[in-house]
Amino acid sequence: MNLLVIALAPVLIILIYVYVRDKYEKEPIGLLIKALLAGAFAVVPIMFVEGILSAYGSRFTGYTSVAYTAFVVAAFTEELFKFIALYLVIWKSKEFNEKFDGIVYAVFVSLGFAAVENVMYVFQYGHGAGISRALTAVPGHALFGVAMGYYFGLAKLSQKNKTKNFILALIVPIGLHGLYDFILMTQHQYLLLAFIPFLYYLWRGGFKRMKEHSDNSRFR
Repeated sequence: MNLLVIALAPVLIILIYVYVRDKYEKEPIGLLIKALLAGAFAVVPIMFVEGILSAYGSRFTGYTSVAYTAFVVAAFTEELFKFIALYLVIWKSKEFNEKFDGIVYAVFVSLGFAAVENVMYVFQYGHGAGISRALTAVPGHALFGVAMGYYFGLAKLSQKNKTKNFILALIVPIGLHGLYDFILMTQHQYLLLAFIPFLYYLWRGGFKRMKEHSDNSRFR
């Protein structure tokens, strides 16, 4: 029970925070739960595709192998299926009526996936992994979701660069996620020194994106 709490508590805290930040027009709880479950169920195809892509990893060595695992196996696969889940849940929904909504639903999808992933890791590796991931991996998934939702909202509701923003909604989180994994997977001392500044960049960028869409809310 304690392990389950450790695994899910950071997910719940971030979900509540993002829900509260949606100040001007709250999203329906039912649709938010649907987004959360869509992210959770995305684990199934993600694990299947990651298994297939991992089989090709033996062709690479050194940092090339690490980059392939970080950017292709993990980041590309996970962000792609999160993106598909997000699109299927809200793109045509009448509730998707302001840019900040893209961030809200993208974070819920991302944390649906992160919740399942975190439970698996914490039950396998214990309390230490739970504490570590509560400070890094879970917020990381949320911040990748913020980036996805930021551009997703622009693609849906902005009057220009719709196609560009739609593509960026997938490419940017893949890049951030891939770099996050690459830094940790290399275990290179100089890259690891850059991890804290990179986390700061993620947090700062995430809050900046949230503030921009919140301040420009049509319901403000």
